[in-house]
Amino acid sequence: MGMESKYVWMNGELVEFEKATVHFLTPALHYGVGVYEGIRSYATGRGPAVFRLKEHAGRLIDSALVLGFRELPYTAAEIAEAVKLVVAVNGFEECYIRPLIYLTDGGWNLTVDAGKAGLGIAAWEWNNYLGAEALERGIRANIASFTRHHPNVMMTKAKITGNYANSVLAKTESVRLGFEEAILLDPQGYVAECTGENLFMVRRDRLYTIPTAPVLEGITRDAIITLARDLGYELSETPISRDQLYVADEVFVCGTAAECIALREIDFRVIGSGRMGPVTRAIQQAYQAAIHGQHPRSAEWLDYVTTATPAALPVRQTVSA
Repeated sequence: MGMESKYVWMNGELVEFEKATVHFLTPALHYGVGVYEGIRSYATGRGPAVFRLKEHAGRLIDSALVLGFRELPYTAAEIAEAVKLVVAVNGFEECYIRPLIYLTDGGWNLTVDAGKAGLGIAAWEWNNYLGAEALERGIRANIASFTRHHPNVMMTKAKITGNYANSVLAKTESVRLGFEEAILLDPQGYVAECTGENLFMVRRDRLYTIPTAPVLEGITRDAIITLARDLGYELSETPISRDQLYVADEVFVCGTAAECIALREIDFRVIGSGRMGPVTRAIQQAYQAAIHGQHPRSAEWLDYVTTATPAALPVRQTVSA
């Protein structure tokens, strides 16, 4: 996957891709003290548009607050404008966008108060995270031997960089075993989420998903719930056990990177017909229409990007989170 672009936004300035660096002794690199978002821009009939940008920028600020940052250099609205600027100056339409708030200039005593927050925003052209074929065929997954974080251990509502060592352990194990994704259980033994996606199950045309208490409150998850209800499906948020997945009619996962993907097999057990089912297909099609400006929900969910020339967003004074 090529991650190159012309410009990366770093602390209020657009810099050339090769110059978008941090020092080796930046504490975020050593301790995982940072928060990030994954955002997507899509091609539409009106040009590139960023999907649910306001919600992503708001969650980035919320994640920083959960991690303990008391002061941040930019507001959610300013971060949203900077995101659109990065997409525009790089000339992208379909791309993945990664804003990152990270601890810099101190923090070696293991507190966020000893340093300050830096902010970078990168974008690169990227297709589906799990592969183009996965959109149609679905993927194979297994239950990981690694447990998802307890909510009072690693703050599961925040996209904290250090949290993702848990995902790396699980995903690496699963890929080495021949699967494409891992499903993690929560500390009580119920299904939590995948390494980067929320999970849904279909039985008798009814949808089920995990309550948000132990998992990330996914923005794509919220969109999928809205679209499913628009389509007339009943949905319940309830604990799910791994054996309920085995006998489900359909299982699918969703996230900014993965979008909406069926699981055709779990732990060597074929799910339903062994291919994407009708409920998953209907929701996937609605989601694809929404992100490309072809759905009634598009008007509220898309922020359109205008053309721009390389210029810095003025650096602000530090503001409270």
